[in-house]
Amino acid sequence: MRSVLPTAVMLRLWQVIAAAGIVVTLIYATAPDSAIATAGFVGLGVATVAGCFAGPRRWGAQPRSAWLTMAASALFFLIGVIVRPTVTEQPMPWPLVADVASFSGYLLLGAFLVALMRQRGSLDRHAVLDCAIVFIAAGLVSTLLLAVPAATVPGRSPLLSIIQGTYPLLDVMLMLLLLNLTFTVKHWPVSLIAYLAVMTMLAAGDLAYAIAGVNGQIYASPLLNVPFLLAYTALGVAALHPSVADMSRPDKLPAQAWSWPRLALLLPALATPFLLLPTAGARSGAARLLIATSGLVIVGLLLLRAVAAVRAQVAAQLRSEHQATHDPLTGLPNRQSMSAEITRLVTVPDPEGHNRIWVYMLDLDGFKWVNDSWGHDTGDQLVIDVGRRLRTAVRGGIPLARVGGDEFLLAYVGEKGDALRLVDDIRGCFARPFLVRDHEVVISASIGISHAEADPANATVIAEALMRDADTAMYRAKGEGPGRSTIFDTSMHTQVRERIELEVALRQALEKDELHVAYQPIVRLETGVPVGAEALVRWDHPERGSIPPMTFIPIAEDAGLITVIGAWVRKEALRQLGVWRSEGTVGDDFYLSINVSPRQLNDPELPLIVSGEMVRYGVPPHCVALEMTESVMVDGSSVTARVLFELRELGVKLLVDDFGTGFSALGYLRRFPVTGVKIDRSFVTGLGVNLEDDEIVRAVVAMSHALGLSVIAEGVETPLQREALHAVGVINGQGWLWGAAVFAPEFSDRWREMVRRTPATAIEPRLYGA
Repeated sequence: MRSVLPTAVMLRLWQVIAAAGIVVTLIYATAPDSAIATAGFVGLGVATVAGCFAGPRRWGAQPRSAWLTMAASALFFLIGVIVRPTVTEQPMPWPLVADVASFSGYLLLGAFLVALMRQRGSLDRHAVLDCAIVFIAAGLVSTLLLAVPAATVPGRSPLLSIIQGTYPLLDVMLMLLLLNLTFTVKHWPVSLIAYLAVMTMLAAGDLAYAIAGVNGQIYASPLLNVPFLLAYTALGVAALHPSVADMSRPDKLPAQAWSWPRLALLLPALATPFLLLPTAGARSGAARLLIATSGLVIVGLLLLRAVAAVRAQVAAQLRSEHQATHDPLTGLPNRQSMSAEITRLVTVPDPEGHNRIWVYMLDLDGFKWVNDSWGHDTGDQLVIDVGRRLRTAVRGGIPLARVGGDEFLLAYVGEKGDALRLVDDIRGCFARPFLVRDHEVVISASIGISHAEADPANATVIAEALMRDADTAMYRAKGEGPGRSTIFDTSMHTQVRERIELEVALRQALEKDELHVAYQPIVRLETGVPVGAEALVRWDHPERGSIPPMTFIPIAEDAGLITVIGAWVRKEALRQLGVWRSEGTVGDDFYLSINVSPRQLNDPELPLIVSGEMVRYGVPPHCVALEMTESVMVDGSSVTARVLFELRELGVKLLVDDFGTGFSALGYLRRFPVTGVKIDRSFVTGLGVNLEDDEIVRAVVAMSHALGLSVIAEGVETPLQREALHAVGVINGQGWLWGAAVFAPEFSDRWREMVRRTPATAIEPRLYGA
């Protein structure tokens, strides 16, 4: 579990520990032997260790195991610092206790930095070779100038002296890892700067101890611990600052094999053997041999690094060229690459003598629904699966590309019969369901096809026209229904232009308030009593006149405007219902039915928004019904399910619109908190004429009554249909038999007239609710 401290408190803790660290350091520097200084040192160390465990966890730093390693490292360092003064004068092996704790801290810290670099993608071959070169140079300096002189101090264990001289070498290794991390970041968060301060202070403290070791001392003065106090302070700041989460997030700069920061490390390392040879090398032959060997290894590693840099540059160039011509998600060629390939097919004669080029544009039907229901990650996986199936289904020589979010493009050279058979191969890719979030989802593809004769003289123009016309034909196919395919003809250009103009006009209509809400009554079949109404959006264009919803609603869905339109209709309908209730036009039992799209139901804030709107307009929840399509019920999104349950908890009715045309599974009706279904008009039309429609309606009514759901029949137009529906147990109906949808003023007049004509004895309690 995360920290129980409030976020506001956690945001300030890093400042608290920074201030406390400065105060403790000042006290320790002025009176290092006092009890207050010792207690402050221990208290600061304990607080820092606790912060290392709690801070990264609270701010969600990843990977969690690496940050636990960091916290354990801080704990071992603290143990080493605390026990060192007490074991220094003890006989061997007691002095090694502090070193065992400190060495464990260094190993854990190194493991933490390596894990962090892996998480960020900062660990590459350049990093390893750079670290090796500088590590050998630093090791040579540490060995000859610190470890060897310390080991020759008389009266002290050589092992202990060598250990003392090795600490700076460990600091150099850790500092190199951290510096390599900084070479690959675009931004320097506070936590990263603090960690650099930690390593700087650790190196300074260990160097001071190593110099003391050369003079024959292991623990010269408490003041040698001042750098470690500052290191603990910086470590606490790094762990508790919110930017600790940024340290593990990829933020990598382009690879720079020979950048100036890297050369600033490598050049001194290359010069180290030459500088040591006339000084430390004069002491003995063994020293000269060590210097020569180290120099040869450094040169060898540098040559290896140069070769690696050249290879990396070539690989980066190839990768850049591939990325410029291929889709990063599926690895298929992109639009640019496909355009060049189609141009080549138009230009180069086919070996088999075919001179007709066919281009296929595919658009996935239902892809937006998958994206809205399960998120873009799931949509991406679906696109990858579709690309994989297409590549398997078509012959290897047929170019295939991904040219949009859910659009694919193919090209083929051949005769018409073979070109149409390729359409069947493409459709076969969608015959089997796709597995999405442990659910089987069946989707299809709308296919637009264009074709032209090869013409090398106008290859570029023809290639662009083929892709444009295939895209146009695809939109025609999509308008005819899912899974259709259409071959382009010139009349389609006018229709595409019409659709684009309508989308532009629809956006302007939202800005100019050209949309209106019309209301169609819902009545009791048995008595004719009006019980409610459905709010329906209407668009009166100033020049085109009335545009049917079946024309502009699909455009709104494709253009991403359906959420805005749906929210506007809901607010306007609730406002009007509030006015009717306050004026006494409708009674307390009158309810208004409002459509909501799957995208709206995927908004976790929708219940709160609807609740606020009902309070604002004075509308009680039992007077509101929200209509959704059946596709919502097969939505695997936990967000949508939670939204539906929260809406039902408000007291709002939930109706399934157009029931019977989609999934219509009993399990879905039981799983979700729906209160009623609306039988689609296609079944109502056939009542009394088509026995199959009679049985379907009878089964839906029986199932709904068994589940305690209301039933509303849509599209009732004749008395015969009304009687047939009433005979099978349908309670409420809606349709032209009682009037078309009209605007609010006319609806008010009609409503008063319907209520006036209805006998008082006909008004009785409704069965199964609304």
